[in-house]
Parts: sequence; C-alpha cells; structure tokens
Amino acid sequence: MERSGKMWQALILLALLSIVLAYALYPYTSAFFGSFILYAVFRPLYSFLTSRMKIKPAISALAVIVSSILIILIPLYILMSIVFLQIQTLLEDINGIYSNIDSALNYIDHISNNMLPMEIALRERLMDIAASVANSVSIMAVGAISTIGQRLIEFIIMYFVLFYLLVGDRSEFAQSLRRSIPFSEKNRNKLLDQFPRLVKTILVSSGIIAILQGAILTITFLLLGIEGAFLWGFVTMILAFLPVVGPPIIWVPTLALQIVQGDMFTAAGVLAGGIIHTLVDEVLRPFVQKRVGHIHPLVTLVGVITGVKFFGLLGIIIGPLLISYVLLVAAMFHDEYLTGQEDGQYREISTEIFEDGLA
Repeated sequence: MERSGKMWQALILLALLSIVLAYALYPYTSAFFGSFILYAVFRPLYSFLTSRMKIKPAISALAVIVSSILIILIPLYILMSIVFLQIQTLLEDINGIYSNIDSALNYIDHISNNMLPMEIALRERLMDIAASVANSVSIMAVGAISTIGQRLIEFIIMYFVLFYLLVGDRSEFAQSLRRSIPFSEKNRNKLLDQFPRLVKTILVSSGIIAILQGAILTITFLLLGIEGAFLWGFVTMILAFLPVVGPPIIWVPTLALQIVQGDMFTAAGVLAGGIIHTLVDEVLRPFVQKRVGHIHPLVTLVGVITGVKFFGLLGIIIGPLLISYVLLVAAMFHDEYLTGQEDGQYREISTEIFEDGLA
C-alpha cells in the first residue's frame, strides 16, 4: 500500500516536471520538430558517410548539416526573398490593384443585377472577404518580420539538436530515452521505425507534388507576364498540401480576372496551366502515392490546418505527422494494454493512415 502511494507521488511529480519542461520548451517546438524531420531525411546520408566512406561521426554530422543548408535553407531563403520583393512591388503598384479591383467589381455588379434570381449584396460580401484576407496577410507579414530573431535562435537550436541526434544515435543517453517509451520492445521499435516512414510519405507524396504544382504556376505566370509569379507560385505550393481545394484557389480567380479584362490570350494560357495542374493531381499524384503511400486526406487536412496555426509553415509537415503519431500511439496502447495483442488494432490504424503505404 505504501509502495503504491509512493508510486502515485512519483507519477504526479513526473507529470508536473514534464508540464514545466513542455511549457519552457514550447516556443522552440518547431526547432525540435525540424531537427527530427531533418534527422529522418538525412540519416541515410550520415550512415553512408560513416559506414561506407569511413568518415568520423562528428565530421559526417557537420557535412550533413552543411548539405541541408545548401539543399534546403539557402533555396528557401532565396525563394522567400523573391516572394517578399514581389509583395512589395505589388503593394507599390496601388493604381494597378485598384484598377483590377474596380474591373472585377463592375463585373460582379453585372452578375448580381442581371443574372442572379434574387438581389444579393454580392459586391459588399466580396469586399468584406477581401478586406479580411488583406488584414490577415498584413498581420502574417508583420509577424514574420518581427520574429526574425526568434527564427534565428530556432535554426541554431535545430542544428544543434540535429548534430547530437546524428552523433549520439547509439549513445547511452539515446538508449535510455528509447527505454523510457512505455511500450514493449517490439512496439517501441515499430514506433521509432514509423517516424522516418511518415516523414518520407509526407515529403514525397505531398511535398514533391506541391513543389511541382507551385513551379508550374510560376512558369505559367512568368510566360504570360502576370505580376507576382513567384508569390502566387509559393502560395500555390502551400495550398497544394490541402486536399480537395489546393491550386484552383489561385488559378481559377486569375482566369476569371483575365476574362473580365478581355485578355483572352492570357486567359487561355492560365486555363492551359490549370489543366496541367489537374493532370498532375489526377495522374501523377496517384502514381507517386502508389509508390510511397500517402496520408489519409482527413489526417492531412486537419493536420495542415492545425499545424500551420501553431507551428507556421513547418506545420504543413508537423501537423499531419503529429496527428498520425497520436493515432498510432493510441492504437498501440489499445493493443498492448487493453487487448494484449500487439498487432491487431495497430495494423488496422496504420493501414488507414498510410493508404497503400504499409505492406
């Protein structure tokens, strides 16, 4: 009885310390998740350098960090710089913006007055939506600029953690962390093995398609001379992670605007680009998903929405990853502690999350 009481006291103490630690580390959650994701992506390269090339672990880890900076951070920095420059250019051309808005609103008034069966304040409703969107974008831009210092600290923490994840993978500390996972060794290994598979599934089946669709729209807008090509390509890349909606949110209104302005050549070009987007979604995406598996659309949708809210752009990956992991842990808990079967519910949940992704 006394032992049971002490056990509960120890559990309460552990829970309180965990809450305090989580609260202290919360501002840097994205950095930790980023390091875990980079570890899953670049772990094969590190293994190749240490096992095949016989390079020392510390030097191999530094080489991996440099490679990730060259492959990911520098291109992302260049892209974001171009996007912010195009935002600034668009905002400076205020007369052109007003002219486009006025043309669109006149066309909306024509539809509202002559084509709709009842009187609807369509102009006013769309103006309210446009104002709210503009307000949200301005808040996000100001927030991004004001948190540059914190982002720099996050990058330092991310690469510091990544270095020790690589170098200390087989250390006693890493082994003790593995043993602290409250599942059997079999389920513990499954849980750890699923992380790189999840990252690969999200990055390949969603990430590559999103980059391709963003590139297609950027090239289309550049060829047609539409302003803000890199900006709208970047927005398209982000939206491509969302099932159902995605890129049409960008190219369909652009097509309508060109028709309103009477520029049929540009409208035809935008329509051609939209058809290519549709082909990528309907043909290439299923082909890629059959190769690597894909996350269930509901998990992706909820994960992206919640992830972006709490973790910023990195939440596009973190959100689906986190929700998928919660479902897997819940299934393992059910199997190991409620039914005593280590494979039943876990296998069903895994198959539902990774459609065609688990053999």
